Amino acid sequence: MSITPERKSELIAEYATKKGDTGSPEVQVAVLSERIANLTEHFKDHKKDNHSRRGLLKMVSQRRRLLDYVKGIDEERYKSLIGRLGLRR
Repeated sequence: MSITPERKSELIAEYATKKGDTGSPEVQVAVLSERIANLTEHFKDHKKDNHSRRGLLKMVSQRRRLLDYVKGIDEERYKSLIGRLGLRR
């Protein structure tokens, strides 16, 4: 269900805005998107896992708040990010 440290490092390297960047909204959204995708796959087999579903909903709303923040700061950065992640909005 969770992402491996290697995959997380790959995501950080891909979406970092500068060297050593782990906390920018782009990195946070990318990591959350990966975790959301993994949980979505989990629910295909475990339909009644409502405890994890609550965590999924929290992650989705956290990602939404981060994306709204980026959109408020810089519209082009936002469009670039959702394009790279393949999110629709």
